[in-house]
Amino acid sequence: MIRRVRFASLLVLASALVCGCSTRSEQERILKQDLWMMRQAIDKYTLDKERASQSLQDLVNEHYLKGIPTDPFTRKKDWVPQFDDVVLSPEQSSIGMVDVHSASSQVDSNGIPYKEW
Repeated sequence: MIRRVRFASLLVLASALVCGCSTRSEQERILKQDLWMMRQAIDKYTLDKERASQSLQDLVNEHYLKGIPTDPFTRKKDWVPQFDDVVLSPEQSSIGMVDVHSASSQVDSNGIPYKEW
């Protein structure tokens, strides 16, 4: 009986690895990591260039990101950028990207939509 359970567990694990599926907690870990990385790039770009980025592609083009990550929940590169007025100095401001969110309509275990992370 124990061998059957272990074998079944191994099959589930192997199929998850082959199809690229992962557990919800793994997807959430990836989402947090990707959001952190993109937010760091947005901030660094804005400080370095003294202007706000207009897209995630700007961050890739200027080597602040290696590439636009795939959202682990939508499985697309369909991030939702948030634009706002960016104050660079008392005399200088511009409209640009200040944050990025998931496009997923799913919610986490606490009922918080991933698009609000």
